[in-house]
Amino acid sequence: MAEIVIRDLRKEFGSFTAVKGSSFTIRDGEFFMLLGPSGCGKTTTLRMIAGLELPTSGQILIDGEDVSQRPASQRDIAMVFQMFALYPHMNVRKNISYPLVSQGVPRAQVQAKVAEVARILGIESILDKPVGGLSGGDRQRVALGRAIVRNPKAFMMDEPLGALDAEFREHMAEELRALHDRMKATTVYVTHDQLEAMQMGDKIVVMNHGVVEQFGTPQDIYDHPATMFVADFIGSPAMNFLRFEGKVIPGDQSVALGDTPVALPEVQESAFGPLVLGVRPEHVSLTDGGAYRGGIIAAEYLGTTQIVTLATPHGTIKARVPSGQVARVGEQLGLSFRAGSLSLFDAASGRALRTAANAGVHHG
Repeated sequence: MAEIVIRDLRKEFGSFTAVKGSSFTIRDGEFFMLLGPSGCGKTTTLRMIAGLELPTSGQILIDGEDVSQRPASQRDIAMVFQMFALYPHMNVRKNISYPLVSQGVPRAQVQAKVAEVARILGIESILDKPVGGLSGGDRQRVALGRAIVRNPKAFMMDEPLGALDAEFREHMAEELRALHDRMKATTVYVTHDQLEAMQMGDKIVVMNHGVVEQFGTPQDIYDHPATMFVADFIGSPAMNFLRFEGKVIPGDQSVALGDTPVALPEVQESAFGPLVLGVRPEHVSLTDGGAYRGGIIAAEYLGTTQIVTLATPHGTIKARVPSGQVARVGEQLGLSFRAGSLSLFDAASGRALRTAANAGVHHG
């Protein structure tokens, strides 16, 4: 398998720039997620790594070798697509063996390798069935088998579960992650689904408008978003944003929402003007007392928890609280926030200000 290094990668299509100077490293054996909304540049980035698109500028290194201008056939990369891309006139066995047969691998070696891959994927019983009659999940397993059988340096997966229904998609996500853990294969996986990225990835790159907004572990990205876009895109419900006019300097450990001081991690840089306090719904507590207050405008029951929406002087806020807590529409309640888990953003740029909590965050 391989380490993949991306340096200042850029891709232009005429006057449109799809990827704008991306840089990050995919460690050997990592399950690496390229995450973002439609049109953000994640699939173009994947295709450049695979060699299906050549970059306008920048470098792609695989195992220390610069492959930036090499075609896909010279990169030893296996692709798995959303729509399976199987040969309909071949059965499962022939679909999986095709890459080896086309390379002239001896027949006995091909048979042994196909049997091994079928065992790994649990599809021994369907090897001689036509692919046309298979379920979506089984067809995706066959597509994975055809990729695995070559022992490539890395796997590129472009929304491979996108065509499956929600329940089976979750099951296949678990299978894919388990397969990765067994094979220890370097895998680059494109998705627009933040829950899928959080569930499966070792590292995540979050992209927006061709730019890497942040990269890091799922926990880093969730706990310490580098920008307001990341904070809003990751999490369900998303992070709350409370906008206010204020000023902070290094060493400050609180800000004022109106007349109410709110504790937060120690600030490490200066900022003034429009600021935004970011707080996750699970870090909001509702009390009868408290100086900072909001009025309940909705309550959504979710079983063990409920999402309570409140109107405050600085914006609407959602709180994830126990379902047994009484929350009546129209009621005024106090709000308190978990200080160590708060983020502070510059409203104009959307960038997170450096604090004691997020000092090690990797921006794009």
